[in-house]
Amino acid sequence: MNIYDIAISFVPSLGPKGAAHLVECFGSAEAVYAATADEMVRRAELNERIARAIAAGAGMREAEREADYCRRNGITPVGVSDGDYPSLMRLTPDHPAVLYVCGNTAALRRQALAFVGTRNMSAYGQSMCRSLIEGLVQLYPEAAIVSGLAFGIDAAAHRAALDAGMTTVAVIANALPRVTPPAHERLAAQIAAAGGAIVTEISSQSPQNGRMYIPRNRLIAAMSAATVVVESPTSGGSLTTAACADGYSRTVMAVPGRATDMRSGGTNALIRNRRAALVTSAEDIAAELAWDLGAAPAEPQRERLPLTDDERRLLELFGDGPAAAEELQQLSGLAAGELSLLLMNLELSGAVRRLPGKRYERI
Repeated sequence: MNIYDIAISFVPSLGPKGAAHLVECFGSAEAVYAATADEMVRRAELNERIARAIAAGAGMREAEREADYCRRNGITPVGVSDGDYPSLMRLTPDHPAVLYVCGNTAALRRQALAFVGTRNMSAYGQSMCRSLIEGLVQLYPEAAIVSGLAFGIDAAAHRAALDAGMTTVAVIANALPRVTPPAHERLAAQIAAAGGAIVTEISSQSPQNGRMYIPRNRLIAAMSAATVVVESPTSGGSLTTAACADGYSRTVMAVPGRATDMRSGGTNALIRNRRAALVTSAEDIAAELAWDLGAAPAEPQRERLPLTDDERRLLELFGDGPAAAEELQQLSGLAAGELSLLLMNLELSGAVRRLPGKRYERI
């Protein structure tokens, strides 16, 4: 761990996005502190007052105090420059400069999949959560299940992962070593003992005002390849996590529920509005993520429709990964209506498939 990763998180008025931008410009937090204020203003377009504060060592005293606190409480700081820092989280524009971890930091290197949902879960939601995770451990045992240690679906996901022998990571909204809710202290200890981790971005010096749950939700989405919403009403933290995942261009999936069940109002809306892919099994999840599960049974090949010249030209604009509709419109110069028609025809022809978040992938 580099002390500068902790220090930059304590710079007043900088914030995670500002810190991430500075580190990107200079290559590391240590290089930021080695730069002059003028260099920070010129290269990173940083506010001059903040630049001069960093050049004068802002945050270093607090970082030393925090490092000592971590040593005394068995907490491991994982800076953005460390190998155990989640690789997917590093790609987001507002990733924290440092994570504080109890447990196995190597758990953060695993391919992660987030499971979130309502605190007021039903027996159906609990059963589906367990069924999906039990299926995933058979298909992809090296994955890690990420959730927020809250009551309801979060705790159900952690427990299902533990029972299945799967690594799980809990992201909390307070400083370690305490966990919230206190009723889940034993669950947190079980997660750490089983090779998982308890993670937070909040230091011991941060105000504990209960306002960190929404920022916490972005971390769940940021470290995960996809987010599965098992059960959610039309408002709540799990939908915030899904929105964060969509904003990071990550896959969002949702388990459908009864039309009359308010606890599934949010998940059904995500599916209806094409903000999430409908999943009912571990195989559905693996297919959405395009995980390599070995040879699949041969399926009948349907005849593909021939492409027009316009469709071929649009298809050539696709890169190796998914492309957003806005990006395709800019590259092609097509009107929105014309682009939508071509994309629909490409879907029907089997040349592309639509992903959540108005993204398309060439097949």
